[in-house]
Amino acid sequence: MTKLKRITPAADAGEPTPINPERVLAGAPKEVLENLFTNEKENFFCGVWSSTEGKWALNYTEDEFCYLIKGKAILTDAEGVSEEINAGDAFVIPAGYQGTWETIGEAQKFYAIYEEV
Repeated sequence: MTKLKRITPAADAGEPTPINPERVLAGAPKEVLENLFTNEKENFFCGVWSSTEGKWALNYTEDEFCYLIKGKAILTDAEGVSEEINAGDAFVIPAGYQGTWETIGEAQKFYAIYEEV
């Protein structure tokens, strides 16, 4: 029987790990990735992600729906257009998006990722 799966941030989701230094543009950001669901085709994932302050490059091959639970971030696309994201905001980062993610302070989001296989 298939059951409903709740996606809830864990009190202790694990140790923060550094974001790939090759992508980092400012600061020394660390992230915690708590993947809570993967479908059978392994092309849909969702869970909770958080990071400390910093800025890094993005190059999306997947579509991602996000809901910022806590904090603030600034996403800037390859053309230099910036969007400020605050707690309570929902947004989509489409496949092909290139630019930067900058966490101001600390941020946490729910995510749902779909990637063509």
